[in-house]
Amino acid sequence: MILTVTLNTALDITYHVPALRPHASHRVTDVAERPGGKGLNVARVLTALGHEVTVTGFAGGPTGQVVRDLLTDVGDALVPCSGQTRRTLAVVDESTGDTTQLNEAGPIITPAEWSAFQDAYERLVGEADAVALCGSLPPGVPVGAYAGLVRTARAAGVPVLLDTSGEPLRRAIAARPDLIKPNGDELAELTGSHEPEKATADARRRGAHTVVASLGAEGLLAVTPEGSWRATPPARLRGNPTGAGDSVTAALLSGVVERLPWPQTLARAVALSAATVLSPVAGEFDRPAYEDLVDRVEVNGTATAA
Repeated sequence: MILTVTLNTALDITYHVPALRPHASHRVTDVAERPGGKGLNVARVLTALGHEVTVTGFAGGPTGQVVRDLLTDVGDALVPCSGQTRRTLAVVDESTGDTTQLNEAGPIITPAEWSAFQDAYERLVGEADAVALCGSLPPGVPVGAYAGLVRTARAAGVPVLLDTSGEPLRRAIAARPDLIKPNGDELAELTGSHEPEKATADARRRGAHTVVASLGAEGLLAVTPEGSWRATPPARLRGNPTGAGDSVTAALLSGVVERLPWPQTLARAVALSAATVLSPVAGEFDRPAYEDLVDRVEVNGTATAA
């Protein structure tokens, strides 16, 4: 079982409009609602890849109940909270393919609720083959929360992937996660360097065992104890990029659990990310596109000599 943690779950609402114009009324041509937050998106992609997944985090209020009702293909271990689960709104401009994202902050988590989550998490980690810690922290959760969750997973001998940003990432990287997956901006904020090779090496010195950096249309840069690789897509695809990074996380987790070599894992990650751009909502991907792309991803690098 793979465990994904989304402390700030959401109900993702996606609107499609013919063209998005400021200060104007719009006719929505299509509406989709999905369980949201990075870890829930990751869970849906992993399930589509054939993995058993359990999700945990917080859910509260009527919106939280809608999220739980929509979790039909994964194990639901969400912890109740008194506040209302947030909503996120994505508006897709069909004329350009661009997406405008509006994200609520999330509910305030009380100390008692945070303690209940930690107890539940410790139990779930003992049953997991790998753990993903994903996304932002809701108000009330300590900024060092991910550092503690990383330590719990490592103490249990369970590989842990961290996908967050800002101060939560800075605090948690010192707990030595097995893998982090920042994008270029997050990596620069962490290290102060906008040069990907230098920044990934710095992130490893700060405590990350492996760093896989998402570089947008340029693909992925992976720096691992086994070697370093660049993986690039065969073509740039136009569509909705929301959730593409979460598909990268899902691919990396699947590679860890299946014990795939890094080049194969990175090819899967790039192909899944590109296929997600072609999907109308986060947490889903265009399977024919994925199957077409995965063998055409270019992976270059060098393995470390044994």
